[in-house]
Amino acid sequence: MEHKDAYIEHLENTIAGLKETISGLQNQISNLTEMIMLLRKEKFGSSSEKTSYQVEGRISLFNEVEIEADASATEPVTKDVRGYKRTDARTRREELIKDLPVREVLCETPDDELYCLTCLSDLKPVGKEVVREELEYIPAKVQIVRYVRMAYECPKCKHTDHPYIKKALTPVSLMNHSLASPSSVANVMYQKYVNAVPLCRQEKDWGNLGIALSRATMANWVIRCTQDYLIPVVNHLQKTLLSRDIIHCDETPIQVLKEEGKKPQTKSYMWVYRTGNDGESPVILYDYQSSRNGDHAADFLRDFSGYIHSDGYSGYNKLTNIIRCGCWAHLRRKFVEAIPSKKDVNVPLTSAEIGRDYCDRLFRIEKEIKDLSSEERKIKRLELEKPVLDAFWCWVESLNTLKGSALGKAVTYAINQKPYMENYLLDGRCSLSNNAAENAIRPFTVGRKNWLFADSPKGAVSSAAVYSIVETAKANHLNVYTYIQYLLLYMPDTDWQNHPEYLNDLMPWSMAVQAECGN
Repeated sequence: MEHKDAYIEHLENTIAGLKETISGLQNQISNLTEMIMLLRKEKFGSSSEKTSYQVEGRISLFNEVEIEADASATEPVTKDVRGYKRTDARTRREELIKDLPVREVLCETPDDELYCLTCLSDLKPVGKEVVREELEYIPAKVQIVRYVRMAYECPKCKHTDHPYIKKALTPVSLMNHSLASPSSVANVMYQKYVNAVPLCRQEKDWGNLGIALSRATMANWVIRCTQDYLIPVVNHLQKTLLSRDIIHCDETPIQVLKEEGKKPQTKSYMWVYRTGNDGESPVILYDYQSSRNGDHAADFLRDFSGYIHSDGYSGYNKLTNIIRCGCWAHLRRKFVEAIPSKKDVNVPLTSAEIGRDYCDRLFRIEKEIKDLSSEERKIKRLELEKPVLDAFWCWVESLNTLKGSALGKAVTYAINQKPYMENYLLDGRCSLSNNAAENAIRPFTVGRKNWLFADSPKGAVSSAAVYSIVETAKANHLNVYTYIQYLLLYMPDTDWQNHPEYLNDLMPWSMAVQAECGN
């Protein structure tokens, strides 16, 4: 009898173990299936994370009117056409070309044809009409600028033992013994760092203009001019950045081929730091580093004290004397990734959709209060958003998710980041998300798709400096090419080493720069 009981107990334990194994395998299959669907969505699906008010035939948690209404939207220009109205199609075109110079092509009839076919009398002009307008493209051209210096002598002293000769002053050359000029170097930088045109393609463009300018020469131009003239400007911008109260941070990989002690396939990183919504002139800086270690951010921001906006990367925990603010856009993305790609119509919202809709509610409130002052915004956030936040955290804590699933990862991310996710309520100038840094780093990631990698650390450091100048110029509404040329034109003659305050006049927000380079 005891033997039979032991046997039954053994069978029950075996069955329980098999059930546990089956359950684990089912969870693994579910997670792997979810992973495959997510990879397919990333590769073939839409990259947009916008939420439509209607999803697969269902009305979302928030209604269409609230989502789509915009009191600031302007009506299209209309005009009457035989009893009905239609949009004036020319309005946008006229706005587009209003500031362009005009070259008129006057179409005239030959003199020998200016007679009346009825009475053969001579015809006289009575007016002219505009038939059409065309946008003309004028190709670039290159020329040599030769600086010729005048010399002067004293006619009385020239026959003495001490003849006096004076030579005219000339501008300091950008690079000694080089054809490089502010305009040519600015064009190379503009094409590479704004239009994302690699140097190999620029080499062909210069060849089409009749100049055999190699990519190696252009690379030398960029590195030398960046080290001599742009990095001092960037360092001055960094002092301005660190004096602010709010900074957004982000980082993205970059491949550097010739880095000492590292294989070419090893990832290096480009970090970006930008000012927040503090009402002052924006500053956007890039910083190249060999790794993603948080010590790099701590070193760059060692003199900063204030609010730091970032994603969930733990490396930012190494920063001191700061208040870290989490990113609700990243948290929302986690829930979006957990939403099933296909589901039946008229079924209840999934937990992932509910989490997404909580985030959407916060962003919608932010949109409604964006025009308020920082003090008023802080008050409204506590009034309107704090109840949503409290409800969200209660809902998150009530969930029982599958370990390793996309929803489980979203919930785990939310719980781990909870200490930072409500810190934006402390100051009305803080933001709900870190989108400012993500938008600032996007031009670099777009360029990286074209030029793929940096050849050396010097090139990566130069790229970081030029991107800093380019993106800060954009944020301050400057013409990027004109501003780079402006810096390369005036920096060689600026004694900034002995008078660092001279750099204030070269900052993107200075009155002189705005007057010369403003759009």
